[in-house]
Amino acid sequence: MKFEIGDKIIVLHSNEEGEVVDIINDKMVMVDVRGVKFPAYTDQIDFPYFKRFSEKKIVQPKSGKKYIDEVKKEKAEKIQRVEDGVWLTFLPVTETDEFGDEVVRELKLHLDNRTARAYRFTYRLLFFGKSEFELNNTVLAFSNFYLHDIPFEDLSDNPSFSFEFSLPEADKTKAPYFEAVFKIKARQLFARIEEIREKNEATFSHRLFETYPDKHIDELEAIGSLAGGTVRAFSAKEVKQGMEPPRSVIDLHIEKVTDDWKHLSNFEMLTMQLSTFEKYLELAIAHMLPSLVVIHGVGTGKLRDEIHELLKYRKEVKTFVNQYDPRFGYGATEIFFQY
Repeated sequence: MKFEIGDKIIVLHSNEEGEVVDIINDKMVMVDVRGVKFPAYTDQIDFPYFKRFSEKKIVQPKSGKKYIDEVKKEKAEKIQRVEDGVWLTFLPVTETDEFGDEVVRELKLHLDNRTARAYRFTYRLLFFGKSEFELNNTVLAFSNFYLHDIPFEDLSDNPSFSFEFSLPEADKTKAPYFEAVFKIKARQLFARIEEIREKNEATFSHRLFETYPDKHIDELEAIGSLAGGTVRAFSAKEVKQGMEPPRSVIDLHIEKVTDDWKHLSNFEMLTMQLSTFEKYLELAIAHMLPSLVVIHGVGTGKLRDEIHELLKYRKEVKTFVNQYDPRFGYGATEIFFQY
């Protein structure tokens, strides 16, 4: 390998200097240029020493005359950053097998923020609806955040990459959170990898969202007979366009549902909890989420039983289970949908 971690380099196409921060394989390294990390092929970078040595130094002659190659060059124009959303980026890491063929060993996942805002996020990797990896952090504006590595063989299990975004500082004009889920099948993944090989590219990406959504007026408060008002019917299209984003996990503990709960009776609290559950159930179905986790707590079991009774009559519900989970104990039910 020509380069080692810590080597100073120059990116040939942009003339920017940086540093090698990771060795991906014998053809590719991860570089850091002014705080932005990205993969680069070794033939796209070089050591900066030759550039520095070969640059002509301006020497002012005594006569005061200036020659053509001594004229000061104009400053390079600043590169305009284009805002085009937040992306999930996959970097295949390859190795050579015993037959001399190049095979993919694993994929490195990065969250690529190409907007002028920072976002808090919760990331979950799910297999068959079960969370296998979870991470909470913040991705800064115009920056790249490394998530984790996934062994290539695990991607044949049709994983789901789930994100919940929120703003570090509250903005009354923006949604309190936004969820994005990306699923990719094994054959689609193979096709994407072959495509970037043909184009001699290092990564492929999926856009999670282009702009963070504005806040919407909640019109689902009257859904269901338990809401206590006039029942309104909503189509899936109306829900998607006019309602807030769905959630893959909802917490129905009363202090999470409302701040003003201490004066409520048990019946009123139960009614409010069920109304909230129905609202997010409708949103999950409208957005065709693969699953939904409902945290209802243990308590007397009344809220859990009411939820299970409602789920029995929904054709979109394939199955639901209330089993021990290290995150919630027995206080949550996981719902799996069919469309």
